[in-house]
Amino acid sequence: MATILRDWSYKYQWLYDGISRLAALSVGGETKFRQLALQGLTIEQNTQILDLCCGSGQATNFLVKYSQNVTGLDASPLSINRAKKNVPSAKYVEAFAEDMPFSNNQFDLVHTSAALHEMNSEQLRQIIQEVYRILKPGGIFTFVDFHRPVNILFWPGFAIFLWLFETETSWDFINTNILELLQEVGFYLVDTDSPKPLLYAGGSLQIVQVKK
Repeated sequence: MATILRDWSYKYQWLYDGISRLAALSVGGETKFRQLALQGLTIEQNTQILDLCCGSGQATNFLVKYSQNVTGLDASPLSINRAKKNVPSAKYVEAFAEDMPFSNNQFDLVHTSAALHEMNSEQLRQIIQEVYRILKPGGIFTFVDFHRPVNILFWPGFAIFLWLFETETSWDFINTNILELLQEVGFYLVDTDSPKPLLYAGGSLQIVQVKK
């Protein structure tokens, strides 16, 4: 079931957008969802931002409102072409997240939205290492992604969503200590007074902000 629905959602933009908007209702809508990973960050018009695994540009569309130096990266040529049409003011690169064609210390901010759970464990480690490499010293890596619900009432809907639209990598991801992995690479939390991810939607979503 997940394979069929995933294929349809990537093939049909209207279906993907509908699923995204429906999922975003758990935190108050798409605008609120897109702003979660950016909260508390200082972003200026000249901030060099990478929207990692940008897809069709849903999050990119919000990032260009903060900075005029936004680059979107995705491995899918279909997604890149859609993003170029949806958000033409950004720059785009077609490449894999675990092998990015950027120089060391290039970006001030790397952002990704609900993409890391798509990666197997080896890819995830490689991507984090790549993000660390391309960030400037003091640069920020911020992302929103799945988390094991802490509110039992959210488990049925969360499990059904993963079963319908995701694969086993999602289940592996929610069982991964992502903060430990980030710290092993060299990152540290932006808010050292709160040594845990910020949780939303009954704990089914986590926001992580770390610094190089």
